[in-house]
Amino acid sequence: MAKKVDSSERGLRWSLAGMTALVTGGTRGIGHDVVEELADKGAIVHTCSRNESELSRCLQEWSAKGFTVTGSVCDVSSRPQREKMLDEVSSLFNGKLNILVSHSGLKLMLCLYHVFDINLVRD
Repeated sequence: MAKKVDSSERGLRWSLAGMTALVTGGTRGIGHDVVEELADKGAIVHTCSRNESELSRCLQEWSAKGFTVTGSVCDVSSRPQREKMLDEVSSLFNGKLNILVSHSGLKLMLCLYHVFDINLVRD
């Protein structure tokens, strides 16, 4: 028979404290829920949106909940904007990214293979 695990044990078991996460498209729908879930588990999260007012609203909401979430206005279909965002993420996270949730599309994933080697992965 499986052992019943109480919620306090489950919280410790699934802690993401000290982990860093980048979630693209994190201000709506599933992306928004992913940001909340990661932050609720203790991760330090950065997200992006094309819409500055939507991003500001979400950042205020997450701050009020006590979550550590930052954000950038970024259209991930624009290479210069992606590169600017990734430079910001690299600086915020001291070059360490543990979790990537690419909710905005394939173009970011293709770019990240190149950018991560240069900007984010440091031994």
